[in-house]
Amino acid sequence: MVTGIVLVNVERPLLKKVIKNIMDLEGVTEVYAVAGEYDLVVMVRVKDNSQLAEIVANQMPHEIKGILHTKTLISLEAYSELDIDSFFNVK
Repeated sequence: MVTGIVLVNVERPLLKKVIKNIMDLEGVTEVYAVAGEYDLVVMVRVKDNSQLAEIVANQMPHEIKGILHTKTLISLEAYSELDIDSFFNVK
């Protein structure tokens, strides 16, 4: 499983619509509205890097109106008390 953490800046009047549209993307497991430099933190959990690239390089910037800027972090390793792979059942 590949986990991407996507930091997103959004046009403020479109915030709720952007959140809904992001949540509709297959592979997005969580969206957090946050305070600070970014407006949203999006958790993406997919099978491989090509699926992650499709979401962050194609779908988010080209299909969702209101996204101004993104920064993507790719997890190298995960530490958790939970069995994350089975919990998210990534296909």
